[in-house]
Amino acid sequence: MNKAKLFATEFGHFSADGREFIVTTPRTPRPWVNVISNGDAGFILSQTGGGYSWRGNGQLNRLTRWEQDIIKDDWGKYLYIRDAQTGDLWSAAWKPLCIEPDFYQVRHGSGYSVITSRHKGIETEWTLFVAPDEPVELWKLVVRNKSRKTRKLQTFTYFEWCLGAAPDWHREFHKCFAETAFESKSHAVIALKRLWEVPSDLGHWNVDWPYAAFHGVSVPPASFDCSKEVVLGIYGSCASPEGIKRGALKRTSGRHNDPVASLAVLLSLRPGESKTVTYTLGAADNRDQAASLARKYHSAEKVDQALAEVKSRWEKVLDTTVVKTPDSSIDLLVNRWLKYQAISGRLWARTGYYQSGGAYGFRAQLQDSQIFLSIDPAETRKQILLHARHQFKDGTVYHWWHPLSEVGHRTEMTDDLLWLPFVVAHYIEETSDSSLLGDQEPYVDDSAGAPIYDHCVRALEKALQRMGPRGLPLIGAGDWNDGLSAAGLKMKGESVWLGEFLSYVLKRFSVLAATVNDADRARKYKCKAQELSDAVNREGWDGDRYYYGTKDSGEKFGSNENKEGSIHLNPQTWAVIADVADVARANKVMDVVREKLEFKAGTVLLAPAYKTPDRELGYLTRYAPGTRENGATYTHAAAWSVIAAAKLGRGEEAFRYFSKINPILLGRKAKEYAVEPYVTAGNIDGPDSPNYGRGGWTWYSGSAAWMYKAALEWILGVRASAGGLLVSPCIPSKWKEYRVKRMFRGAVYEINVKNPNRANTGIVRVLIDGVSLKGFTAAKEVILPLFSDGVHRVVVELGTEAL
Repeated sequence: MNKAKLFATEFGHFSADGREFIVTTPRTPRPWVNVISNGDAGFILSQTGGGYSWRGNGQLNRLTRWEQDIIKDDWGKYLYIRDAQTGDLWSAAWKPLCIEPDFYQVRHGSGYSVITSRHKGIETEWTLFVAPDEPVELWKLVVRNKSRKTRKLQTFTYFEWCLGAAPDWHREFHKCFAETAFESKSHAVIALKRLWEVPSDLGHWNVDWPYAAFHGVSVPPASFDCSKEVVLGIYGSCASPEGIKRGALKRTSGRHNDPVASLAVLLSLRPGESKTVTYTLGAADNRDQAASLARKYHSAEKVDQALAEVKSRWEKVLDTTVVKTPDSSIDLLVNRWLKYQAISGRLWARTGYYQSGGAYGFRAQLQDSQIFLSIDPAETRKQILLHARHQFKDGTVYHWWHPLSEVGHRTEMTDDLLWLPFVVAHYIEETSDSSLLGDQEPYVDDSAGAPIYDHCVRALEKALQRMGPRGLPLIGAGDWNDGLSAAGLKMKGESVWLGEFLSYVLKRFSVLAATVNDADRARKYKCKAQELSDAVNREGWDGDRYYYGTKDSGEKFGSNENKEGSIHLNPQTWAVIADVADVARANKVMDVVREKLEFKAGTVLLAPAYKTPDRELGYLTRYAPGTRENGATYTHAAAWSVIAAAKLGRGEEAFRYFSKINPILLGRKAKEYAVEPYVTAGNIDGPDSPNYGRGGWTWYSGSAAWMYKAALEWILGVRASAGGLLVSPCIPSKWKEYRVKRMFRGAVYEINVKNPNRANTGIVRVLIDGVSLKGFTAAKEVILPLFSDGVHRVVVELGTEAL
């Protein structure tokens, strides 16, 4: 068996096949977690055993209590092991007892995690995952006696019920509405609540929680308890649980306790013997379903079958696009971890340790859904339709809304609404399926359906109404950068970046308008896009860069005129991405990005950091310097700098920018970087921070889908276009070759890019299934022929003579 440790650090490494990240000590610099979801039910698990569970919405429908504390990480769902003969007590995960095990390992995989621990001759292997299509979390505990004597053990589960909105800040109030009971046939605790904080047709505070939570075990438990006071003891704690320490629970349940769940099981193991116990935790639609699900998974075989299906489903998703490059870290990210993060963490769970959420962001999940374009475009289509239903007739949208409650925040953020036509255009480029434009969806304030085309048009028309006298868009309550929260509250401040982005979207959508024979609108949007480009170049140019915008007062920010925040990244990169800048200016601004914004952890969002709060600009000026949007590397935007560099053919630069935000490479300095090396961080502290280089806000970051696009579509250069699959590599000259397997419109393309001439970009030869592409001459890019099905082998040779 191959025991190779890929990208090993003192805290862990990837498995030889890259399918798991293996944490080898619980003492990681920050919690290293897995976010596991089936699109409905889900949970987060840290390497210590911390975390929480939910159904449908991690904020409004949390099953188990959790408090955000990245330092202590001391809220979780725990599994204690007690030696019934000696009273020795430890836990299957490191928390909550923190007893140093003889061996400890946590394997985070796609859709599952496994905690293996060994203490005084007893080994436990605790596998946790969510069933593929049911609202139930499954645990499989294997206990092995590695000692030379028979051992009599007790296992105790323990967690606190939340049963509704989180955080559970008024526990003494909410516990009055909870009811617990033990259901003997299913070996399960059932938990109900007579109050839900979510609005209903009867208003707030007078509706049942519409679920039945349950926690069951595969064997009849020796005992159970649903009272926190019994299990922990008054003034007790999870680190010193009085009831568990004495090995006796009292079978307490009902409506007059602080509700928890604890199930006790007795095990007797001969030397070398192992036994398996399975557990369930979930929220069913009713009590009967809860009991049925608990009984179904009494069978270890059923649990094993469910885990096999989870793994199979993830492999089917992750194996659609496969790359093989000279850089194995890129392979790991593109083939598995970026896709897994974007889908499980961002689209399905919508929550994390650094941002415990549950809502859909209008712009956020639309951008994230791009991850499915090369995997299963139907999923992107579903996301588009969902977001269209959260738009108002005037074109404005919810900035975010909560599933289950449908309560949302109607926004004056001026970019949110534009991501709908942006993603629609990219979906149709991928699929050529313009039937999406005719799909009918209602508005928030009008239940009559309207075509997606009309939804997009209303968004664009609203954006074109929000224009300043100089022809630049108004920034409102913030454009993409939420931290610019005060720049345009009077609807006078302008955004140069938004002018670039709007120009990009109008150009793309003018093409779609032409395809549906809306010629007037096609001409209008093409003209407006050019007008915006002209305004950006006329009004937004700052000598050697584009400034970001103006406040309501008319004062510039992100300008040479400013001492703090004198240059922002986004107006430079999007001038290139949106083709607003001519070739000379495009190269000039990217030179300035390299000179003034590139640091050891990539391109920072702005420099120098703000040190003085500016009430007329926004809360980003109040962040500690060098953190988050205030002078940190904001990886979402840093991915755009990769795309901009690649678009200009700067292969070394694009690869360097990507490598500097590559979490696997950052993880080589694990103590400095601190966070998980297998998923992207939302931000990395910049040079104005005393924690320069430290990552933060992992998992729940929009950077995963954009880093995937930056690597696959712009460095490797394989991306969709209206006419077919386009290949335009932009790579480090030292790469000799790489391969990409990509599905596109029913066919599979196996692309082998060869680089015998040490080029960065430029194509000199193309073979399709062994035959030279007819009529091809040396060029920067090639659009491959369309095939309806089958596997087609493509060889692309790079050479400098194509430039």
